[in-house]
Amino acid sequence: MALIWYIGIVTIIVADKAWADLKVSTQDLKVHVNDNELFEVYLTENSSVSALVTIEVQHPDLVSILPSRFTITGGNTENISVKGLSAGHSIVSLNVTPSYITDFSQAFVRVTVEKSDVLYHISTVVGWIYFLAWSVSFYPQIYSNYKRKSVVGLNFDYLSLNLVGFILYALFNCGLFWIPEVEFEYFRRYPKGLNPVQVNDIFFALHATFATVITIIQCFIYEIGNQRVSITARIIHGIFALFISISIILAIVAVITWLDFLYYCSYVKLSITLIKYVPQAFYNYKRKSTVGWSIGNIFLDFTGGMLSMLQMILNAYNYDDWESIFGDPTKFGLGFFSVAFDIFFIIQHYVLYRDRKEYIEIPGNNYGESQENASTGTTA
Repeated sequence: MALIWYIGIVTIIVADKAWADLKVSTQDLKVHVNDNELFEVYLTENSSVSALVTIEVQHPDLVSILPSRFTITGGNTENISVKGLSAGHSIVSLNVTPSYITDFSQAFVRVTVEKSDVLYHISTVVGWIYFLAWSVSFYPQIYSNYKRKSVVGLNFDYLSLNLVGFILYALFNCGLFWIPEVEFEYFRRYPKGLNPVQVNDIFFALHATFATVITIIQCFIYEIGNQRVSITARIIHGIFALFISISIILAIVAVITWLDFLYYCSYVKLSITLIKYVPQAFYNYKRKSTVGWSIGNIFLDFTGGMLSMLQMILNAYNYDDWESIFGDPTKFGLGFFSVAFDIFFIIQHYVLYRDRKEYIEIPGNNYGESQENASTGTTA
C-alpha cells in the first residue's frame, strides 16, 4: 500500500511539472566575425521547475558559446553570449534534463556569421534590383506587340512553356507559403530550416503568370501569321501534364505528401527553364530576323540574371559559403544558362540579323517571305 501511495505522489509531482518548456528569445541570430551577440534562454513560468541545460554547436570552428552548460529555474532567464569566429552558418542546439521538460524542440538558434555588414546591404540592394528587372522584363514584349498589332516573331512554343512554368512556380510558392499543412510538413522534414518562400517570390510568380497570360491574350487579338504551337512542344506539354496528373493522384491517395507534389512541380519548372529559350532562338534563326522578339525583354532578363549571380557570389564570400554555388549548382547554373541565351539573342539581334527585316508568314512556307519594314524593325 505504501508503494502505491509513493508512486501516486511521484506521478502528481511529475504531472505538475510536465508542462514546462525550454524556449529561446530568437531562432535567428546574425553576428560579425570577432563580435559578440546575445540571446536569452528561459523556462515557461513555473518557480518549482529547474533544469540542467547543455549547449551543442554544430560547427564549433565558426561559433563559440558562453556558458555552454548551466542550470536554469522557472521564471528566470539566462543570457548566452555568441562569438563569431569565422564566416558561415551554424546551428546552436540546447539539450535539457530532467525528462519532465517535455518540449525543447524549438530551443535552437540559427547563427549566421558574416564578414561585412556592408556586403549584406549591397547584396540586399542587388537582390531588389534584379527582382525589379525580372518583373519589368515582360512589358517591352507586351508593348511591342501592342504597337505592331502583331505577335509575328514571338515563338508560341516559348510562350506556352513560359506559361506552364510560371503557373507551376506560383503553385509551389503559394502552397508552401499559405497552406499550413504543407508548411508543417516542411518543418517536420527540416525542423531547423527556414521556409524558402518569401513574399516577393509569391509576387513575382503571380505577376509573371499574369503578364504571360496578357501576352497570350494578345496572340488571340493581333496578327499571328501561320504560327502555332509545334507538335514537339505539344508532346513536351503532354509529358509534363501526365507527370503532374500522376503526382496529384499519388498525393490524393497519400502515397506521397503534398510537399513532395509541390517539389515535383518545381522540378518541372526547372526543366522548362532549361529548354524554353531553344524554340525562340531556332525560330529567329529560321526567319533570319528578330523582329517581333523584344530586345528590351532580353536586356532586362540579362540584367536580372547577372545581378542574381552577383548576389550569390557576394553572399558566398560574405558567409564563406561557396558550397551554395559549387555544391548545389542548380540555381547558379540556371542563371548562367539564361544569361548565355540572352547573350546569344543579343548577337542575333545586333550582329547576325542586324538588318531586322520583317517576315510575312505565308501558309505552307516555314521560312516566310522577307519584306523590308524599317518602322517595324525599330520596335523589335
